[in-house]
Amino acid sequence: MRKLFISVVFLTAFFSGYSQESNKSHDRDLETWYHKDFATSHVYGVNTDAAYKFLESKGLKPTTVIVGVLDSGVEVDHPGLKKNIWVNPKEIPNNGIDDDGNGYVDDVHGWNFIGGKEGDVGVDTQEVTRIVKKYKPLFEGANTEANSANQTQMPSEYKLYTQAKTIYINKSIEGQENFIGYTMIKKSIPLILGLLKGKALTQENLQAIKPKDAYEGQYLVMLRDMLKDESLAGKSGAELQKVFEDQINEGLKHYDQEVTKQFNIDYDPRAIVGDDYENLNESHYGNNHYKGPNADHGTHVAGTIAGLPQGEEVQYGIAYKVAKIMTVRAVPDGDERDKDVANAIRYAVDNGAKVINMSFGKPLSPHKEKVWEAFKYAQDKGVLLVKAAGNENEDIAEHIYYPTNYKDPSDEKPFVNNMIVVGASTNDNKNLRASFSNYNQKLVDIFAPGEKIYSTFPDATYKYLQGTSMASPVVAGAAAVLLAYMPNLKPEQIIEAIVNTANKSTIDANIGVKVNNTFNYMSRAGGVLDLGKAAEYAYHHFYSTSKKKPCRQKMKVKK
Repeated sequence: MRKLFISVVFLTAFFSGYSQESNKSHDRDLETWYHKDFATSHVYGVNTDAAYKFLESKGLKPTTVIVGVLDSGVEVDHPGLKKNIWVNPKEIPNNGIDDDGNGYVDDVHGWNFIGGKEGDVGVDTQEVTRIVKKYKPLFEGANTEANSANQTQMPSEYKLYTQAKTIYINKSIEGQENFIGYTMIKKSIPLILGLLKGKALTQENLQAIKPKDAYEGQYLVMLRDMLKDESLAGKSGAELQKVFEDQINEGLKHYDQEVTKQFNIDYDPRAIVGDDYENLNESHYGNNHYKGPNADHGTHVAGTIAGLPQGEEVQYGIAYKVAKIMTVRAVPDGDERDKDVANAIRYAVDNGAKVINMSFGKPLSPHKEKVWEAFKYAQDKGVLLVKAAGNENEDIAEHIYYPTNYKDPSDEKPFVNNMIVVGASTNDNKNLRASFSNYNQKLVDIFAPGEKIYSTFPDATYKYLQGTSMASPVVAGAAAVLLAYMPNLKPEQIIEAIVNTANKSTIDANIGVKVNNTFNYMSRAGGVLDLGKAAEYAYHHFYSTSKKKPCRQKMKVKK
């Protein structure tokens, strides 16, 4: 599930969390901040350019790495992406024939597992909604004796149901309250901005405002908080009005969908797909609609991995020189389904992806074993899985965020060695952990830039977005760079190189506890990805050593 970053309770958080479209006035420094070298800039970027320089200085020649983007869909003809979109070499476009015999007709750029002959799923229910709908008749039906018997005979299912019901009730109420809250915010914006009297948002203009009552006093505090955001400072009241109305309308749409569809047990769009949903072994369904009804999220993720500068846009992805994006659509507005996730992983692996980005997650996973089987399949094929840690500002040992690489948070080690979990960092060294990012010293491997990330967006545009969804593709792109120049690297070696070379910090992580509360306790790495250092580590520890081994083996044979 993807998360909307706008707050109803704290209006100032709404103002600081909006997504800004690109315009003629570019802040080049902000648009590319996540590539910076920490050693020279003191900004926790990932040192992208240094990695390329080091690898090329060793005479290494890159090979193309296919990165599977399991997401909401990708605008494959975006001018900043189209040159780095994967093309299936064995498929003839639009001839209605499965030319390569893989069971997917005309899968030229990937596949869509949440579409069918009748169209595409845009909004789906939350997983907790589906669980409540399935099990409520068994555990809370009209027959109390049958309910009791079922609860006794099906303890694991009953536990799942009670967990889902609690989340379902709480989130349903929260969605309704948020919708009402956004409606109220929409009415308040003119009053807040009215204090500026048409003037720009500047310190001087705010100092001139004299509140007439307590309400205006609160509005002035909000304006002062807005001023702290560099992207808002200096904008006129009219400009701010448009920005906020766009975001409020987005919020209203989001929470309306939550109330009417995502938490509605009577809503079920799965018939669109046309599969036998209960058959978890079924894999050949869907269509080749790569974009789907809403490709915002997936297009942004793809650009962070492999976006190319074009026109006035200087934005570029981490692996812009070496990666091709394979789009595998499996994530709707709502919760992804386990069957689709498992099939999407297998599709990406079978069609050549060596890195798979998974910027999604949910609190419950009724068929997690099926997803875990796909994880093992990817591991056996040498494919790296990169997973977002989640955006609930929680310790994921206490609040599990599926899919996981630990079968239980208490396990000493993950059950696969090919998955790296990513938290989100910022370009503010005093608040390095993004306030929304999940964390855990064992279950999260590394942090990477995930706030104010500028990347490709549908309709040939660009936007800033934030989330661990934005941090995960930074790491996926980094992994693709390492693999492109050192194709013999194993997933566990890539993970080791990334984790062992992070730029560490002991700044307060703002998690509200008294012990183990600094940034170095938020992940295994204790810091932020540095691709330049990771490239050097991988080269010296794995690649250069592996290149010497054949020589030693030949000498032994001669003796």
